[in-house]
Amino acid sequence: MMAISPPSPYALWREFHWAFFLNVQGLIVALRRFRLALERGLVTSAEEELNTASTLLVSSAASMELAASFPKDVYETTVRVSMTQPNVESDDFSGLMSWEHAVLVEVWRDLRPIFEALPDELAVAHSGFIAAYKYLAESHTSVCSRFVDSGSLRFEDRNAVETLRRFERGRLGLIDPKGKGCPFHS
Repeated sequence: MMAISPPSPYALWREFHWAFFLNVQGLIVALRRFRLALERGLVTSAEEELNTASTLLVSSAASMELAASFPKDVYETTVRVSMTQPNVESDDFSGLMSWEHAVLVEVWRDLRPIFEALPDELAVAHSGFIAAYKYLAESHTSVCSRFVDSGSLRFEDRNAVETLRRFERGRLGLIDPKGKGCPFHS
């Protein structure tokens, strides 16, 4: 019987980021379907799509955590190096550069007024969605704080963890415009 070697840290990082972006693509579809269902007055379908979006956020968080399942020194010597010149053309490489990220933020901006006037029947699903986003944001921040002592690849002059927390606050303002938060996961 042949022993199977575990994937390299670089392969873990790359492949779980691919999984992360697939989840984000699914999230975009689910949120667009959520909006369409609401526009058509199909509250049950809207709830299903919002719950699906929550599941995809949690799956994205798991992908983020699994992508970082190796020691910090390996990140510094292998993974981080793979995201800098000459290995990439950009001198400020970031997930912010992906089309998925740009589209998702646009979808969230478009949904802000909908989240602001959400029917009461969707309050529980919306709370779950907010909690799932917070879980994803915390997972990303945790990975960052584990590997990065100060600046990120994109913002060398800024504290990477604080930058992620600022992004989280801004995005929460889009998906939770009334600031209700999640009563179950404050």
